[in-house]
Amino acid sequence: MAVTRQAVLEALGDIAGPDGVTPLPNSGALSDVVIDGGKVYFSIAVDPARAEEMEGLRKAAEIHVADLDGVEAVIATLTAERPASAAAAPAAQPARKTNENQGALPGVRHIVAVASGKGGVGKSTTAANFALGLAALGLKVGLLDADIFGPSVPKLFGLGGAQPALRDQKLVPIEKDGLRLMSIGFLVDEDAPMIWRGPMVMSAVTQLLRDVDWGVLDVLVVDMPPGTGDTQLTLAQQVPLAGAVIVSTPQDLALIDARRGVAMFQKVDVPILGVVENMSYFVCPNCGTRHDVFAHGGARAEAEKLGVPFLGEIPLTMAIREGSDGGRPIVVAEPDGVHAKIYRDIAGKVLATLDGPAAAPARARPRIVME
Repeated sequence: MAVTRQAVLEALGDIAGPDGVTPLPNSGALSDVVIDGGKVYFSIAVDPARAEEMEGLRKAAEIHVADLDGVEAVIATLTAERPASAAAAPAAQPARKTNENQGALPGVRHIVAVASGKGGVGKSTTAANFALGLAALGLKVGLLDADIFGPSVPKLFGLGGAQPALRDQKLVPIEKDGLRLMSIGFLVDEDAPMIWRGPMVMSAVTQLLRDVDWGVLDVLVVDMPPGTGDTQLTLAQQVPLAGAVIVSTPQDLALIDARRGVAMFQKVDVPILGVVENMSYFVCPNCGTRHDVFAHGGARAEAEKLGVPFLGEIPLTMAIREGSDGGRPIVVAEPDGVHAKIYRDIAGKVLATLDGPAAAPARARPRIVME
C-alpha cells in the first residue's frame, strides 16, 4: 500500500506543534511532506533556543509516521528559525561566534571534513580513498556523504539500491571495504531530484550525523558539498570538526576557490589539516611521458603561501577513474599499487596531525548567535 501525504498529515495531527497545543500540521512549523516510494521526509521549524527541547517532538513525529502502512523510512528534521519578533527587529549588532561544549558524536574520536572550493576537482573520490587510506592504517573509519544534491558514495562503493537498516530509531551505516558508510543516496532513488530548500538540507545533514548509529570510530570523514556558500559554512559551524582537508586541482581557477575554502574554515576556527593537489599530472600509459594537463605545483605553492600543510599530489589516471566508476576505489582495487600508497601517505600525514603533540585540543562547536 502506497503511503499518501494525507495519511502522513493525519498521523502528525495527533501531535502538538512547538507551542504544545496546536496540532503540528496546523502549527505553521511543518514543511512540505516529501514522499519518495516508502520514504517520507519533512522538517519542523523551531526556535533555535528550544532545539534540544524540541528533539522529543521530532522523534514523536518520526514514530507516528513510521507506524503507517507502506512507510519504509522516515527522516524528520528540525529547522532552526528565528522567532518572528527577532526576525522583525533591526540587526543592530553583527553576528558573533560563541563556543558551546556540545555537539560531539558519542564514540567518534575525530571528525574530518574533506572539502573543495568548487565542484569537479575530484573531492568525493579523494574523500573515499582518503577514508580507505585511514582504514588501511588500522583505524576504525566512517564516511558520511554530506552532499545532499549530488551524493557519490553509493556509486563509488558499488552500493546502488542498498538501504540502511533501522535499529532503535537510528540508521545503521552500511559497511563496505572496512568503512561505515552513510549517504542520502541510500534513502532516495538515484534519479530522484532533491528539490529542497537550504534549511531542510542542513537539517537533513545534521540528522544523518546524529541519527546514525556510528558506533566507535577513530575518524569520521565528512565528504562536504562543493563550494563555500551558506550550506557549507553552516555545516562547519554545526559539526565539531577536528580539521579540514582541502582538495584542489593545480590550475589558477581552482586555486582561487581553494583559497576561499581555506578562508571559510579559518573563519569558523576549523584547523586546516592540509591541501591536496588532485589531477596533478598525467602519465601516458603507452609511452610513459608525463603531461601537466592542468599545470602543476599550484596547490603546493598555494599551501605554502597560506601557511598550511601540503599533503601530496594525486595523478590523473585511468585506474583511479575506472575504480571510482566501477565501485572499487583504487585503494581497494590495487592496495599494493603506487596510487594507493599516495592516499595512505596522505592519511598518515593527517593522522599524525590529529594525534601528534601539536594536535589541537577538542574543539567545541561554534554557533552564530544573532543579538
